[in-house]
Amino acid sequence: MNFTVEFLSFFVIQVDGKDGQGGKTYKHYATMDDYDYEESDVKKFLDGEFARISKRKVEKNPSTEQAPTKIGRFIVEPEHDLSSNPNFNMFARLRAAGDKEDFKNACDDLVRMYLDTSAVRGGALIVVQTIMNTHSDDPFIFVLKCDFEPKIARISESSLISEVEMAISARNMKSIMYPYMIEEGMVDEWELKIHQSSHARYFEDFLKFVTYEQSMPEIVNEHVMSFVQDYVETKWPDAESEARQQEERDLELWASSEKRDLQEKWEPVQVAEAAQRIVELKPEIEIRFKLDDTTVRGLLSDFGGKLHIAKLHDRYALIIEGDSFTFDKGFSPVELLQPESFAEVAERLLQKREEEAEVM
Repeated sequence: MNFTVEFLSFFVIQVDGKDGQGGKTYKHYATMDDYDYEESDVKKFLDGEFARISKRKVEKNPSTEQAPTKIGRFIVEPEHDLSSNPNFNMFARLRAAGDKEDFKNACDDLVRMYLDTSAVRGGALIVVQTIMNTHSDDPFIFVLKCDFEPKIARISESSLISEVEMAISARNMKSIMYPYMIEEGMVDEWELKIHQSSHARYFEDFLKFVTYEQSMPEIVNEHVMSFVQDYVETKWPDAESEARQQEERDLELWASSEKRDLQEKWEPVQVAEAAQRIVELKPEIEIRFKLDDTTVRGLLSDFGGKLHIAKLHDRYALIIEGDSFTFDKGFSPVELLQPESFAEVAERLLQKREEEAEVM
């Protein structure tokens, strides 16, 4: 996957004060065409980055809410086309630029908009128009943000060691690629791809007229709350009943808690049916929980099949079945176990709980 640079503009953003709370300014250092770029040091810095960005894996519905790489889609009102979206128009102008002056002016507008983004930090902002000669002459736009690396020194000819005041690194480079390349040679002009560190939201703040699909945890949460609401409405049809209102308060408190206990409200068949509807959305969706100090991580689709939760008097028992065990490095005597039968273990646990109950 080979990209050829048509135009590139290099800017430096400077922010006064701590954590980007002071004044923000930018300086234009250079705008290059393809000939300038081939002879520049920037080429050495960016070699391979365009292909790396385009190949970076991304999911429309990420597996975590804090996914660093996302696909965005331009927002338009019903019966309006893409030209009604200001963010799309910004990229369209960059793609349409046919000389250095037009490209530099379009980049100036982009940088000024970027400076209004919350929590902007100093660094280099590089805007590039490229093409893939192997597929089409339609250009791609890359917006690259590189933070400054503090306290970096280098050896120079004039002095043994000199401090580099504004060194940049591609290591934590944030990027926008437009249009999004679904696969090599296939693009969607409605979509773009962003990559940013998971704790930052530079590009989501910057692109105010772009929307992103929900993550799988968010989708699952919505479905679970929908099941819960159906359950409440079915069990207590009267919205004014005190029992229903108390249940809704209890469930609201449960839903807002960071750490949640087993609620013991639904029969196993109800839970299995709800789980199956979620698994149909994403078969590999995980389930994670802790039983006292033991952490369990598996697939939601295993619940009711390979994974079972049971009541053992006033305690809980977790039953996991499978074909084989795998142990990590570091020996354990458990690896030498000759397992008892399930019936023997169940009988022993029940007897133990009964004896404990008699003592109490």
